[in-house]
Amino acid sequence: MIEIIFSLITLPYAPNALEPVISQETVEFHHGKHLQTYVDNLNKLVAGTEFESMPLEQIVAQSQGAIFNNAGQILNHNLYFLQFKPVTHNPSPVTPNPSPLLDAINRDFGSFEAFKAEFEQKGISLFGSGWVWLSANKDGKLVITQEPNAGNPVTKGLKPLLTMDVWEHAYYIDYRNRRAAHLQALWQIINWDEINRRYTD
Repeated sequence: MIEIIFSLITLPYAPNALEPVISQETVEFHHGKHLQTYVDNLNKLVAGTEFESMPLEQIVAQSQGAIFNNAGQILNHNLYFLQFKPVTHNPSPVTPNPSPLLDAINRDFGSFEAFKAEFEQKGISLFGSGWVWLSANKDGKLVITQEPNAGNPVTKGLKPLLTMDVWEHAYYIDYRNRRAAHLQALWQIINWDEINRRYTD
């Protein structure tokens, strides 16, 4: 019997809490099936290896191949799902409250709107499957990166803060092939307090 080393994260909101931005059906498939599969695969792959006792981020930073792919997808999805908060009755895009993160966004991108535009464009233009990330370097400077497949900025020595998943399974039920519409809608459910916490920790 395979030992359970890693477990599926528990969502801090109900499966329908992100509607209409992300449907309950998408959450149930994306979290309950796709992410569960990565968790199950990683537990099988690391059993009896040097990675068995490592934290997830360390596995992503040091592994390759199937272990990297499954560990990376778990780390990516954990950060993704835990960055959201339930929508209000009439959802609309929101900006962060005054914070060190917002100060850094204005410093490094010129404005919050300029940051959003660049972030969306990087997500739209990433060919195939992958992720677009807002991360901080060791000096606190913010950067936006495109990471194909299971890529995560920790492999570049960066601290991941905010991400949008552009694998088709993240949006196809709700948006079909309209990736841009999916990216634009996600701003309505970002928990900026959580993103600021990641930045300042």
